Amino acid sequence: MTNPQRISIGDVNTRIALARWGAEDSGKPPALLLHGTGFVAEVWDDVARELAHDYTVYAPDRRGHGDSHKPDASRYHFQDFAEDVCRVIEALDLTDIYGIGHSAGATDLLLAAKLLPTRFARLFVMEPTIMDPCAARPDGLSDFGKSAVQSALRRQAEFESADAVFARYRAAPAFAKWTENSLRAYIAHGFAAQKDGRVQLLCTPEIESAVLLPIFEAMEQVYAGDARGNPFGSLSEITCPVRVATTEKSWSIYKEMALRATALLPAASEMTFDGVGHSVAQEAPELVLRALRAFEAQVGDGS
Repeated sequence: MTNPQRISIGDVNTRIALARWGAEDSGKPPALLLHGTGFVAEVWDDVARELAHDYTVYAPDRRGHGDSHKPDASRYHFQDFAEDVCRVIEALDLTDIYGIGHSAGATDLLLAAKLLPTRFARLFVMEPTIMDPCAARPDGLSDFGKSAVQSALRRQAEFESADAVFARYRAAPAFAKWTENSLRAYIAHGFAAQKDGRVQLLCTPEIESAVLLPIFEAMEQVYAGDARGNPFGSLSEITCPVRVATTEKSWSIYKEMALRATALLPAASEMTFDGVGHSVAQEAPELVLRALRAFEAQVGDGS
């Protein structure tokens, strides 16, 4: 399998960049993969290369990430991301989609499936970010939530080289168990080379902080803002089969949010990846591929 091809839709102000594994005219059904906060399309490479035997695989850079457009800080609500997914689907005329998402990217797919229900055959969502739409807390983010959002602003944004990034990230707990291919793909496409040879994050600390704010609001059941921030009641209208996956070693809040999701989704089933953490597709892609194939075999085309 060759390296993924880079394509895009939209103009400079709305651009969504994508990686595509396989030929557009292959006749294979599409798989649409959505990454989590801070990452890029190619972090799916280990999974996507195998899926490409049976699917034409597309993975967008979510807004604010990679080569996609980077709007102002008020435009990173869940509904904004979902509408981007819908634009991709309509621009590429995708149907019979196997939607596969991780974390906030999983939420993008769920909300897009409500907006374009006839386009999806099935959804496999790993630890989606979900709010109970009817149980909002009125007192705002906790000190922990505020600190987490602010901490993104202290993230190192520039490094001497891609090799320096690899060395730093490989030693960090969040990336220590990633496959080498996943980590190098993230560095290759999540950083931009500067004229002096240094590399700089494309999802800047300021953007990541803006993206994290509605995520932590959802985690803590805080609803502040317009309807873009709390569209979760619509999940009860999704009719295609959905598998909601959690991982054994991730935070308990992800398991709580998975329970919220399955309570809202009428055709949901659950599973757990044993022995791995939140970034399961990058830590153990073989487990994800096995689970994806098992779900497909169980539900077929979703009809």
